[in-house]
Amino acid sequence: MSKDLVVILTALNLEYQAVRKRMAGPQVHVHERGTRFEVGTVRGTSCRVALALTNKGNHSAAVIAERAIAEFSPAAVLFVGVAGALWETARLGDVVMATHVYAYHGGTSEDDGLKARPRAWEAPHAISQLASHLARVDDWADDAPDQGDAPQVRFGAIAAGEVVQNSKISAEALWIRQHYNDALAIEMEAAGVAQAGHLNGAPVAIIRGISDRADGTKNSSNDRSWQPRAAANAAAFATRLAVELVGEEERTVMSRADKARAADRIEDRVSNTAHGSTVGIMAGSVKDSYVYLNTDTGPKPAGPKGLVAELDDFRVHLRRHHAEDALDDDTYREALADLDLARRAAEHDTPESAKKAVMTLKRLRGLIADCPALAAKLAPLVVAAGGSA
Repeated sequence: MSKDLVVILTALNLEYQAVRKRMAGPQVHVHERGTRFEVGTVRGTSCRVALALTNKGNHSAAVIAERAIAEFSPAAVLFVGVAGALWETARLGDVVMATHVYAYHGGTSEDDGLKARPRAWEAPHAISQLASHLARVDDWADDAPDQGDAPQVRFGAIAAGEVVQNSKISAEALWIRQHYNDALAIEMEAAGVAQAGHLNGAPVAIIRGISDRADGTKNSSNDRSWQPRAAANAAAFATRLAVELVGEEERTVMSRADKARAADRIEDRVSNTAHGSTVGIMAGSVKDSYVYLNTDTGPKPAGPKGLVAELDDFRVHLRRHHAEDALDDDTYREALADLDLARRAAEHDTPESAKKAVMTLKRLRGLIADCPALAAKLAPLVVAAGGSA
């Protein structure tokens, strides 16, 4: 999993542009099947974002979401855009984050009518908790005094179907409001993205700005006025959430690394408690009555999984050096790109992938040559990947 990258998907170009305006240094990344992503950072942060356009509909969104998950192994997938409000609870311009998603077109047709048989996916608990915290802090929205009251974040169900809902009185509109009366908003992609995340073990969050009331006013001048504002609000909250998600992932990785190093320090120590005995041992160092083993003489990783884990740990050291200004921004971005390439190659246990991992890690070693501490940590990983020191 790329701890410092979040995938953001949108269905409309208007939504895409709202997110892209919040990115710095976007670079085109093309999937082997032609899907185009732009990978950059959230402005003013080191949080990386891979942005792509899915087009309308749950099916298209599911395919692109699964492709993005396979390509980037992101910390999370955020689907961002606009939606119609089903009730007066949410105001135009407010942001709705899904606590759960209904695929409302599931059903069975009986003599006495259509019976609902929806599928539903809940938002991951950790993401919901973090989003609720950000909503309480309430510092995510842009300052826009000319736009009236500041937008609020609402939490509730979102209904996702296969048709544009633009009526309050049609048979389908009445049926939806009867059977899904806890849904705050309605749209056409969330179910596909939620299903893709569920099948691939990737956390998914659905974030929608309210641009209309699904009441026949779509494509009106009022709707055209609110759409860009709603998209911008959704993008603002989503990118803030992405930054916080990556920050929490970083803190978790660092905490685990610190615990592992502490455990190593304890386990690498031998105490001779036998009186009058003699112990022969190849020691890294001796202090008082303790012998410390030298465990850093060779590569630790065992197999692809071990190497991938070590590369993830190396990412933490990269980030620390960047935060301490030991690496400039350009070098840091290039180093992260090389590290991602090496990581993807290391996941496949084949001679070709091993060769690619070695070449990429050697290039990375040259890139960070001005940081001896980083280069020293990378050297055993080159060997573990199959190269020479």
